[in-house]
Amino acid sequence: MLLVYLASPIDLVPDFTPVLGYADDVIVIACVLRSVVRQAGIDTVERHWQGTPEGLMLLRRLAGIQPST
Repeated sequence: MLLVYLASPIDLVPDFTPVLGYADDVIVIACVLRSVVRQAGIDTVERHWQGTPEGLMLLRRLAGIQPST
């Protein structure tokens, strides 16, 4: 669904609107990312993470998941 929304010429805010045109896309992506990470579970994400530790911390922050202590 996310790819369909991003590829669609119909947007909540048209992309030619300065700043706000792409801001709605970023918000939708962040919401979908948050939902996917929460459904998969952070353990699954950590097990398959191939990026940097800093990238994983950013993902945790975007998903609203606190780091394990």
